[in-house]
Amino acid sequence: MAESPMVVRAEFVREVKDSAYGVVEKPLTTAEKVWNNDAFRKGLLLAAMLVIWQLYAAWLNNPLLFPKFSDTFAAFYEGIKSGVLPQRGWSSVKVLVQGYGIGLALAALLTAFAITSRLGTDLLETLTAMFNPLPAIALLPLALLWFGLGNASLVFVIVHSVLWAVALNTHSGFLSVSQTLRMVGRNYGLSGLGYVTKILIPAAFPSILTGMKIGWAFAWRTLIAAELVFGVSSGSGGLGWFIYENKNQLDIPNVFAGLFSVIIIGLVVENLIFRQMEKITVRRWGMQS
Repeated sequence: MAESPMVVRAEFVREVKDSAYGVVEKPLTTAEKVWNNDAFRKGLLLAAMLVIWQLYAAWLNNPLLFPKFSDTFAAFYEGIKSGVLPQRGWSSVKVLVQGYGIGLALAALLTAFAITSRLGTDLLETLTAMFNPLPAIALLPLALLWFGLGNASLVFVIVHSVLWAVALNTHSGFLSVSQTLRMVGRNYGLSGLGYVTKILIPAAFPSILTGMKIGWAFAWRTLIAAELVFGVSSGSGGLGWFIYENKNQLDIPNVFAGLFSVIIIGLVVENLIFRQMEKITVRRWGMQS
């Protein structure tokens, strides 16, 4: 059978016209790029709140009740310059790190026991039901009796505030790991510590990180509140005691400067530590947009 001759089709070059649905991709303007920056928007909100603070304090005109932001900032600057606020802040942070670290370690042990046995799960559920609703500051009188007037009592109440939040979130994160991931780990022959570190912890890390954030917030609030009740150890105290001392002296700008320091430390920890942990873990692993 004879082959049919090859047909050569003519080539056409057509111009692409604009779509009826508009431009698919459009470069952002400078204003749009600036507005899409999270730091700019948050800075704008903070600036607006500071302006409202200044205007309201000027309208109230009662520095004993609500000082101006300018007076608070002047007191804050003098505290930084004299070294009082950095010394008090470091004193609080040292105690916080001790209690937070111990709380994380105990939460890890309790959660490990809970995920390996039914008895451990029952123990965790019972303990959290009993102690999680109990405010850590309510244990301060007992801590003073058991450990005396010092940092050990502060560490004890911080551990209580950290332990249950971290353990609950970690345990619920482990329980939420899908059966598919669990079977993948088993198929690769993982078991014991390798199974936990390579399958369970990465899959549950968003919940673990949330628990760490909540535990940090609870610990920081508990520490400042405990230092307001007492906080002098070896002749010095932390930021909470700084606030209490200046309240007794009716130096309200310094009281607000102490509160300002507490807020700044909280913002630094949230944005420089936990935000970076989130970027290099859950966002990098594609578990969060």
